[in-house]
Amino acid sequence: MAAEFGKKVMVAIDESESSYYALIWVLENLRESITNYGNPLVIFMAQPSPINNVVFAASLGTARMYCPVSSTPEFVNSVQGQNKIVTLGLLEKAKGICTSHGINAETITEVGDPKQTICNAVEKYKIDLLVLGDRGLGKIKRAFLGSVSNYCVHNAKCPVLVVKKP
Repeated sequence: MAAEFGKKVMVAIDESESSYYALIWVLENLRESITNYGNPLVIFMAQPSPINNVVFAASLGTARMYCPVSSTPEFVNSVQGQNKIVTLGLLEKAKGICTSHGINAETITEVGDPKQTICNAVEKYKIDLLVLGDRGLGKIKRAFLGSVSNYCVHNAKCPVLVVKKP
């Protein structure tokens, strides 16, 4: 019964070292809070959306030609299958890290843009604290690529903790 009313913590991971650093930081620094509330730690990972158009470019040294080609359903299914396998493997690795620290964890994955799927999962699973790793992108890369942690800080419907690797 206490688990129904306890706080829920979610760590969003990807393949980066910084996301695993954030996970370990949570296990070491929020361990008592997680175990006292009785809820499992939620580990979330977004799967990339399927590719609808593939762009082929000429090699360097020749004229640069871009030729958008519609991908076949078989190709899209193959890519989605590979993405799912990699995602589930990374989530199992993270769950194993939690188990080795004596923390019960549940894993969740959804397909889509990481920024939006993380924020949607926060609402859907009624998360009380979202924890993310900081990739440490420079200002220029962050301007072009965008920052998942920055987006979540501004759009998630709960407090967000961004863990920076020293």
